[in-house]
Amino acid sequence: MSDTTPPQVGDPSSWGPERSRTITWHDPVPTAQVGLQMSGLDYLNAMGDGGLPQSPIAKLINLEGVTASEGEIVFRCVPDESTYNPLGIVHGGLICTALDSAAGCAVHTTLPAGVGYTSTEIKVNYMRPVMGGTELTIRGWVTKPGRRIAFAEAEIRDPAGKLVANATSTLLILNA
Repeated sequence: MSDTTPPQVGDPSSWGPERSRTITWHDPVPTAQVGLQMSGLDYLNAMGDGGLPQSPIAKLINLEGVTASEGEIVFRCVPDESTYNPLGIVHGGLICTALDSAAGCAVHTTLPAGVGYTSTEIKVNYMRPVMGGTELTIRGWVTKPGRRIAFAEAEIRDPAGKLVANATSTLLILNA
């Protein structure tokens, strides 16, 4: 929360200046087409190493790849105040999106070239609120790979290692 005088209901002049955030990204279609020619692990490592651009959603929520290995992935995210809900804390939708990304990408690390996935179900447990500027570590891992359906889990921890949220996810495997 801000240390300034609270806004007055119905008085826009007391709300302070508007803020903005600009997001840029690359066309995701050509990148996805390149990804079809690579194993999921190689594709995600190419994004993490800067050899391919990040996805637009990753840019939108400040999600950066840290490590990827077969069946596991780690991301870093530092949400800002543009992701706040009306209560002045990071919106649960950002937390859910980060967990969904980690679970899905963990499954993607196990897939061969030309095979993709999509989430069919996610169950999220929220444990504690997050303030903008907090560096979050998001880890996803495969609990059961499969040819048609895969299962994964994900968790988010704050800088002190405290669990912020976790999720279980079911993913449909899509053959090209």
